[in-house]
Amino acid sequence: MAGNIKTMTEGKPLKLIFSFALPLMIGNVFQQLYTVVDTMVVGQVLGVNALAALGASDWLNWMILSVIQGFAQGFSILMAQEFGAGHIKRLKKVVGNAVCLSAICAVVLLILGESIVVPVLGLLQTPGKIIGQSALYLRIMFAGIPVVMAYNLLASILRALGDGKAPLHAMIVAAVINIVLDLLFVMGFRWGIAGAAAATVIAQLSSSIYCYMHIRKVEILSLSREDFRLEKDLDWKLIFLGLPMALQNAIIAVGGMIVQTVVNGFGVIFIAGFTATNKLYGVLEVAATSYGYAMITYAGQNLGAGKIERIKKGMKSAILVAIATAAIIAVCMLVFGHEILGCFISGTPEEVEMTMNIAYHYLAIMSICLPILYILHVVRSALQGMGDTLLPMVSGIVEFAMRTGTAILLPMAIGEEGIFYAEILAWMGADAILVSSYLVRVKKLDRMNKKEGGWIG
Repeated sequence: MAGNIKTMTEGKPLKLIFSFALPLMIGNVFQQLYTVVDTMVVGQVLGVNALAALGASDWLNWMILSVIQGFAQGFSILMAQEFGAGHIKRLKKVVGNAVCLSAICAVVLLILGESIVVPVLGLLQTPGKIIGQSALYLRIMFAGIPVVMAYNLLASILRALGDGKAPLHAMIVAAVINIVLDLLFVMGFRWGIAGAAAATVIAQLSSSIYCYMHIRKVEILSLSREDFRLEKDLDWKLIFLGLPMALQNAIIAVGGMIVQTVVNGFGVIFIAGFTATNKLYGVLEVAATSYGYAMITYAGQNLGAGKIERIKKGMKSAILVAIATAAIIAVCMLVFGHEILGCFISGTPEEVEMTMNIAYHYLAIMSICLPILYILHVVRSALQGMGDTLLPMVSGIVEFAMRTGTAILLPMAIGEEGIFYAEILAWMGADAILVSSYLVRVKKLDRMNKKEGGWIG
């Protein structure tokens, strides 16, 4: 087998999970780097209104992106299981059908995304002086949906086979291109917020091409025309894995949009401060998503190999390292938060001070509670890797209820500060569902293993 493909069914779980997650973390850092640079360039060059416009578009943009990620990750679960079981011929068929289904999803989401931009921004009560910029940004971003789907699917295929390095290299290339184009389009050509969106789409295209070129070198992924022929039973299985993850992400995003509606009611300064911290959200969870990807692959491969005890050992290791990582990131944000947030904010001294106070207060609350989020990612991904995407979707519904309920009700009692606790309570609600679901799932697999004298995935 060529490239960095490796099995996670042998060796020490902690070392395997961390070594798999580390390149993903670095890749996510670069991905967040160009997101942060987007925000910095927009905030510093174009001002508070443009920063608020970027923030007003965040959740709708994230909803489409997260649906794409949900399908790609769901499809990769079956790939990891077939690879762990050593079923290479079946793996090729899964990959070929996943490519076809992803193309269909991309077309549907492109049409849907472009058609709902203005109506949704209106429903979110986006202030009139920023709605035009928000709509322009989203239309350009949504034009790149096929590119985003291609990257997420290709990267998920590589990760399912234990290769975390190629997606890292792709993201480094994309980050460099995005930063250069941000400076050129926004600061040089003065294309405004449209330049920031165009830079991101072009960068994502480069990462897709990189992953595709890498996959072509992997011998076991040399597909024939027959592999792309749709099989009804296989396609339903892929959809059954991918759709709940996509819906889970969409439900979470809808909750975020409801929160954004409440935030929009507090004015442009509050939106800008809230946006500055939200742009660091990705930095806060950068390691959490990496551990999540690692656990999907780890649990999927070991389930395919019928090694349930290894899944349990891996979970304990992942939880410990995730909590330790969350603590380190939290301390860094509490100590250096003002300096980091200052890179996003410009305007009059009064505007800067007011925006900074809002942003840092929100950042401090999220940082202190970060271990809750890291446990969420690890446990949810382990369940998904074991083929259970329904209960994680239920956890997404609980997240939605907690996030929206808090955002709507708590500000009535304690004012605008109540909005800062919506994320925290959403994480706690999801954890309650996920941890209990994981324990039940593991017991069920243990019973199957004992009953059948060695369970086979």
